[in-house]
Order: sequence, then structure tokens, then C-alpha cells
Amino acid sequence: MIDKQLLDILACPACKGDVELKDNKIVCKKCGKKYPIRDGIPVMIIEEADPALPKRDEVRNTKGRAG
Repeated sequence: MIDKQLLDILACPACKGDVELKDNKIVCKKCGKKYPIRDGIPVMIIEEADPALPKRDEVRNTKGRAG
């Protein structure tokens, strides 16, 4: 379990957004990157993060475009 005080001071290293705890990962509220927690320690390394999924409106805007 990650301490609330630690979550309050952590920021996403990619975009500097606020983070929250979801499904035992540190998730950026701004860009959506998901950082793992190993042995109770958040691994806040961009290369270790799961990539953010595109937002619904971003997916919708790309449909029908010729590539």
C-alpha cells in the first residue's frame, strides 16, 4: 500500500501531472501513463510505464482519415 502523503507529492515524470493509485499502479491523471509498484516502491521511470491509452475523443477524431 502506498501512503497518501507520498501520493500527494509524486508527479508523473513524463508530463508532471498529478497521480493516483489504481489497480496497484501509480496512474497519471493527465497523460494516463501507468507506473508499476515493485516491493511497495513506485517505479517512476518513464521507460517502465505502461503507455497511456488514447482518449475516446482522440480515437473518434482519427477514424475515417486517409493515411
